[in-house]
Amino acid sequence: MPTTSRFRLVGVHPLANAIAPLLEHIGGTAVPADEREPGDIVLYWEDAPAIAVRLPGQELTSALDRMIREVEGELGGRLPDLPRPDKQRAVRLLEERGAFTLRKSVETVAKALGVSRFTVYNYLNREQANRH
Repeated sequence: MPTTSRFRLVGVHPLANAIAPLLEHIGGTAVPADEREPGDIVLYWEDAPAIAVRLPGQELTSALDRMIREVEGELGGRLPDLPRPDKQRAVRLLEERGAFTLRKSVETVAKALGVSRFTVYNYLNREQANRH
């Protein structure tokens, strides 16, 4: 079935036009790849990010997820892949941003780091001890 004019978006990547009927059907939206957010699905065209797809309910990711992604960006890698000193730094950065005031944050951060809750508590306690 050819793409109808109601799906053609002038000035956007051709991939966005190609999947527009699908996105309309599932309630998703296409956003420029450089405007993607955590939770968006990046689609590639010729080995380069072309667009990101935001599925229904993905518009607002949790504050904690956003903080984790920001810290990953600052530390230059996914949290589970970082060496222990960088994981400790990640916990410190997350604490400074108020991450641990959020419900179930220790569990979420532990999962993101690939460590136990006990380890996250140890990192937090060590950081508090270093301040005094």
